[in-house]
Amino acid sequence: MESRILQLIAALRASGVRVSLAESAEAFSAVDVMGIQHREHFRLSLRATLIKDVRDLPVFDKLFPLFFGNGKPPMMGGNPTDDMTPEEARMFAEALREFTQSLRQRMERLMNGEQLSRQELETLAQMVGLNQAGDLRYQEWMAQRMMRALAFPEVREALRELMEQLRQMGMSKERIDQIRDQIQQNMQGIEQQIKQFAGERIAENLSEQPPSENLDNLMNRPFHALAEDEKKILQREVKRLAAALRTRIALRQKRAKSGQLDPKSTIRTNLKYHGVPMEIKYRDRTRKPRIVVICDVSTSMRFCSELMLSFLFALQGQIRKTHAFAFINHLEYISEDFNGSDADEAVASVLLRMPSGHYNTDLGWSLNDFNNEYLNTLNGQATLIVVGDGRNNYNDPRLDIFSLMARRAARTIWLNPEPPVMWHGDSDMPKYAPLCNNVLKVGNLKELVNAVDQLLST
Repeated sequence: MESRILQLIAALRASGVRVSLAESAEAFSAVDVMGIQHREHFRLSLRATLIKDVRDLPVFDKLFPLFFGNGKPPMMGGNPTDDMTPEEARMFAEALREFTQSLRQRMERLMNGEQLSRQELETLAQMVGLNQAGDLRYQEWMAQRMMRALAFPEVREALRELMEQLRQMGMSKERIDQIRDQIQQNMQGIEQQIKQFAGERIAENLSEQPPSENLDNLMNRPFHALAEDEKKILQREVKRLAAALRTRIALRQKRAKSGQLDPKSTIRTNLKYHGVPMEIKYRDRTRKPRIVVICDVSTSMRFCSELMLSFLFALQGQIRKTHAFAFINHLEYISEDFNGSDADEAVASVLLRMPSGHYNTDLGWSLNDFNNEYLNTLNGQATLIVVGDGRNNYNDPRLDIFSLMARRAARTIWLNPEPPVMWHGDSDMPKYAPLCNNVLKVGNLKELVNAVDQLLST
């Protein structure tokens, strides 16, 4: 219990609450007097000793149940098959057989009211980057990612189909409603369990966070786990990194120029010396790339795309021509926004024009816009870069158009913050990836810098 209280104090400090050593000592003294048997008395003891500013109360109220639980287990609805008649059980089993084994297993677990094991929660946390999250504002977001990794959207859709099948087989409306209610309650119980776990893990991460994060740590932090102040630090850092990258690319190009001898150019240049080779010419083996970049600026991708656009703006000297596009549920040409001298203003104008929302991404429709208006920007010298997670909300991915675009381009590169293990559900990456020359994971700034360097060096 003592270590848990210390974790709470550390998390409060990491969240901006000022807790002195004296106040920490007072908290332990109060707990000694009041005890821990009565949960509410225990909570009030800590709150009274650790919180001195009323503005900090919401932070405490948020953190306390994450370290000490909320006092009640997730509500589960029970197994809907327990009181079925033999005929209803037969219909139910027959309807379940229509689904894939994986989906069937997931639905059966839900119907049994089985909670996730600690190991299963840990695996999900690893998959979505929860162990790097250090801001409680991302609790809901991380929980949604965990449920997506657990294929919850597919399970919900499968359950709707199951109810419809049972209706068509003649099961009574009252029984179907009862089954639906119990399963939905079980699903809500699992969601509650996942959300609680996500909050607990973020709170523990906060308690382990050093007083000030160094830049190397931030460079390796997943984009989705960054707090707003951390994002601002990285946005400033992009300018320095872009300058260093620009210098490195220019040096690489300079070295490449002094490569293979160019006999024809050497002879022409030395005609004025009556053929005496006074000036030696070499073939210029460097080519500035022509880039067509399409960025997803929806909520889940906004910060990654923002940094990518900032990089391209800062590296214009190393790029022959750039055609830049942004999309959420439609495509917009944004190159004209980058005609000024300030990258921050350019990116801000794009994001202001295209406000983000939830679950409204439609890449297929955006590809159709590109096909109708901008297909001529692609040719045999162009590199097509797509920045996005490939999630399309089950809309038509328009693979026919993307295949055409990939054929017209010299090469097609996809930058995705999600690893392949997350490519399921509404992700169309398994369909897009085979059409690309390469798919690079860019889940943090370090990976994005390396990807941009790689793109401009080949």
